Amino acid sequence: MSWIRASTLNWIQFLCVKIIKSGRVPKHIAFIMDGNRRYAQKNNVRKFEGHSQGFDKLAETLQWCLDLGIPEVTVYAFSIENFKRSQEEVDALMELSQQKFERLLSEKDKLMEHGVCIRVIGNLSLLPQNIRKLIAQAMILTKDNKKTFLNVAFAYTAREEMAQAVRTAVSGVERDALQLSDVTQQLLSNCLYTSTSPDPELLIRTSGEVRLSDYLLWQVSCSCIYFADVLWPEFSIWHLLAAIIKYQRSYAQLVPVQQADEMANGCLNERISLFHTCLAASRLASLEELNHAVA
Repeated sequence: MSWIRASTLNWIQFLCVKIIKSGRVPKHIAFIMDGNRRYAQKNNVRKFEGHSQGFDKLAETLQWCLDLGIPEVTVYAFSIENFKRSQEEVDALMELSQQKFERLLSEKDKLMEHGVCIRVIGNLSLLPQNIRKLIAQAMILTKDNKKTFLNVAFAYTAREEMAQAVRTAVSGVERDALQLSDVTQQLLSNCLYTSTSPDPELLIRTSGEVRLSDYLLWQVSCSCIYFADVLWPEFSIWHLLAAIIKYQRSYAQLVPVQQADEMANGCLNERISLFHTCLAASRLASLEELNHAVA
């Protein structure tokens, strides 16, 4: 199934979307797409089919977000912990991922037309070379697009992300690019994989589980969190609208918390700003190197 598809809303759903859009709608939503394996078991199909159905639901959900005017979405596609699953399942997930990234690149005209920027966050060194190359191609192709943003957390955990942010900051101090006093909450935030994105305003997890599973732990400290008691392939527009209604009802309480967090971060000094610029350039250079590598 295509990553970019036409809207599937019927007139009742479209009317409800219009009503919801009359209120505050989050600019960035994060998803924990949980329940693909249980969906497969429930429907007596292979795990691979459950994961494939999960991707189809992602494509549909991305279109709903566009219908709602939500410009940025971050999804938890593959945790580092998932490598501990059976080799058969990991291989199947890698094969599915390769197919979907190849499909994504085949739709490059649509991506550019809609201004979609693809970012993959995580420890890419843990992935097979062929998938890393596809990821690099997708990110480089769409890096200048500014209308909508899709962040895919792949080979990701929040604790690994924070550990690499600390290593990056330490390296800056060791090279005299930073001073020890520069190592602040704001600096570490700028060293995260998500440094180019605003924090999610709403996090949605499916499957009925009420935990964050090592996902965006730093970024969702001031976010509204919604747990949907439905398996991810069964997620519907109604579940998404219910989550946004909860966000709208919680918004008045979220604002002062978010403002206090912004004030605590403070402003970047010139040295930190230069370090951040160099870090972004280094990450782009790494993507270019992957893009030209032989898969």
